[in-house]
Amino acid sequence: MRLQGGFSAGTVILLVPLILCVVERGLAQNLKPVSRAQLCVTEGSIDQLSKNQLQVSDPSMRAYLNTLTPQVEEVRFTYSGHTQNVKALGSGTVRTQFGLKLHAGDPCNLVYVMWRIEPDKKIVVSVKSNPGQHTSAECGNRGYTNIKPARSAPTPIVNTGETHTLRAEMNGDDLRVYADRALVWQGSVGADAAALPGPVGIRSDNAALQFELSAPQAGGVAAGTVPACRTGEAD
Repeated sequence: MRLQGGFSAGTVILLVPLILCVVERGLAQNLKPVSRAQLCVTEGSIDQLSKNQLQVSDPSMRAYLNTLTPQVEEVRFTYSGHTQNVKALGSGTVRTQFGLKLHAGDPCNLVYVMWRIEPDKKIVVSVKSNPGQHTSAECGNRGYTNIKPARSAPTPIVNTGETHTLRAEMNGDDLRVYADRALVWQGSVGADAAALPGPVGIRSDNAALQFELSAPQAGGVAAGTVPACRTGEAD
């Protein structure tokens, strides 16, 4: 079948993956490496191994970028197994996971994209919402809602010694999550989550790993402020 402009249906089908590939490559090229000095670590510690290589070995790590950027970030990580010490979550569950934070204005109101490694093996998107509360002392581990995707794909299994890539792109309420360059989660997180202020960040629980974090340069976002950097504001 010949379409307007001289393209056949078969040609269009072949062009779509190429266009998507170009778009994805353009997004990746807009991301810049994040150093340890650009992060506010609110719980645990992050060590800088080299110019772009970071490491975490604490059972709980929370951090956010100390400048506002578009809500896009990518982390390439090598999993070394669970940490020497293991810490239960506030719910009492013991889980090994590593992931990204979006609109992380405070530990009570933000969006999570978590790659669960043990015992379950999947990517989970959650919105933590506690209107009027802004510190962990106020909200604790309350207010989590897991969001169902409009479309999804199987998540790769993370084994010790393997390297994987996780990227999240949030535009308004639309969130897209890529694992090893493949789209594995897409859907709406809701207007309330999209309106939350704050920078991007990272989180880990009981995961020992080395990683390279990338984010856009500052600018191109609505005016706002980054929360003052202080420890003890665990999520």
